[in-house]
Amino acid sequence: MSEKRCYTVKEIQEILDVSRPTVYALLKAIKWEMIEKNPCTYATVPKHKSQKREIWTAETLMYAMDVCEDERLKLAINLSFSCSLRLGELLGLTWDCVDISPEAIEENRAYVYINKETQRVTKETLKNLEGKDVLLVFPSQHKTNKTVQILKTPKTESSIRKVFLPKSVANMLVEWKAEQDEVKEVLGEEYIDYNLVMATTFGNPIGTGAIRGQLNKLIEEYNLPPVVFHSLRHSSVTYKLKLNGGDIKAVQGDSGHSQVDMVTDVYSHIIDEDRRRNAELFEEAFYEKKNLDPKMRDETATQTVDVPEDVDAELLAKVLANPEMKALLASLAKAMK
Repeated sequence: MSEKRCYTVKEIQEILDVSRPTVYALLKAIKWEMIEKNPCTYATVPKHKSQKREIWTAETLMYAMDVCEDERLKLAINLSFSCSLRLGELLGLTWDCVDISPEAIEENRAYVYINKETQRVTKETLKNLEGKDVLLVFPSQHKTNKTVQILKTPKTESSIRKVFLPKSVANMLVEWKAEQDEVKEVLGEEYIDYNLVMATTFGNPIGTGAIRGQLNKLIEEYNLPPVVFHSLRHSSVTYKLKLNGGDIKAVQGDSGHSQVDMVTDVYSHIIDEDRRRNAELFEEAFYEKKNLDPKMRDETATQTVDVPEDVDAELLAKVLANPEMKALLASLAKAMK
């Protein structure tokens, strides 16, 4: 008999040949002692070959946003890419978790707060959950439906996070909310207000299939590289790692990955680019004898000024380091141009 061991979600998926949501439901059932033991404990794990996930480049994304005429899909793409959001998190976002006030946008502190997500589950599963982790059960559109859409807490604590918005995306949300408010006013009581950012014309939650369907339509219409919506999240993390020089911790905070090594495992090819560059620099400096005695380089250019004798240089440095003083000097500099 094999020794007990821990299995990843992907391994359990392969052993049982089930979807990822089913695996999470299984793990919850074990945690809440709804079943006696984990059926995968003594299973033999099949060999797994990881496949490279196809993603859009920044250029492709920009083109897709330019040609996209579906405003809801365009906003969904921008939010997922700029904030590294999962589709369920995007569809579960509510206006009380969004700060797009004029002051916040001007001061670059506009944000979305991710603390819930939508998910479609069977009515039987919902019954077994007994309300655990479930914040809201949306009414079924058809009585014959065997599944319901719910608003629930995220699957991990690390998924609860604040993500700051680029100004352009914050302004998109401002316009989107203004249009939504107009629709609410016109429809009156006919609008079912769940306070959802992404909602149907009458306020109901949007299913993941609707967004995926529109994305597939966009891909087909403009002959774009075939990707799934979740790929936008991977494009986001990839772009941010390139942009910030491989600051994994900062990216992890945006993406909500539970552990840093999850980022390094999936995006190691991005991190490796800097390491390959190191090899190129080594070749040029040493083997091509261009820089046999390299000096330590300060990445930030330093500027020096002559300080009058009657001025305390240390005190001056402290004054200049004050953020408010920096802002004042920057304002004076602009006025002098």
